[in-house]
Amino acid sequence: MTIQLYRLSNEVQFPHPSLALNDPNGLLAYGGDLSVARLVLAYQHGIFPWFSEGEPILWWSPDPRGILELDNFYASKSLRKLARSGRYSVTLNRDFKQVIRQCASVPRNDSGTWITEQMIQAYIELHKAGHSHSVEIWDGPELVGGLYGVAVGRVFCGESMFHHRSNTSKLAMLALVQHLKQAGFAFIDCQLQNDHLASLGVTEMPRQAFLVRLREAVVQSVPSHCWQPQELKIHELSAHTKL
Repeated sequence: MTIQLYRLSNEVQFPHPSLALNDPNGLLAYGGDLSVARLVLAYQHGIFPWFSEGEPILWWSPDPRGILELDNFYASKSLRKLARSGRYSVTLNRDFKQVIRQCASVPRNDSGTWITEQMIQAYIELHKAGHSHSVEIWDGPELVGGLYGVAVGRVFCGESMFHHRSNTSKLAMLALVQHLKQAGFAFIDCQLQNDHLASLGVTEMPRQAFLVRLREAVVQSVPSHCWQPQELKIHELSAHTKL
């Protein structure tokens, strides 16, 4: 099957997400680069890169979109118990490099990863520029879980998570959700829905509706201290917590 796909030039711009293919769902363009300016523009318009080693850079904007309304995050009984235990410490932006490399090392069904060395270096630069962020879960000096993503205005775009101990990636998500709520964020963009994300409260939204909400939120500012490296304290959760 032959498909017509937009090829990006050196100019930092994208076609409108509505021009993305239906099959494969959301494939919008290829080429370009992973510069900070291009990545920021992509996330501001609901577009993200996703490709494997040996492929050109592929850009996506799927329909429907998986999003997490912050009030709908579901904390299971086991997660609430872990949060109350205080067994692990939680930090923000303390070790982005280690988090993204741990996410890249997570075994995938196809034995590969989309977090290539090219992607790692690009997101490290994005982190240095203040746009990509990480949450870390520590057992003493050992990093045992975490996640990273990209913030645009009052939207956090989740990219990947990992765990080496039970529920530590979910604990990172819980800490992130509480932090984002305190800072007045609108929602988390989870890109594509799956069973695991659904169990945490992620739902689907038509791309057009998602883009409307995104446009409103990306132009809103966040508190200046929001992404400073810091320890995150998890607040007490009720027995029926969604958050």
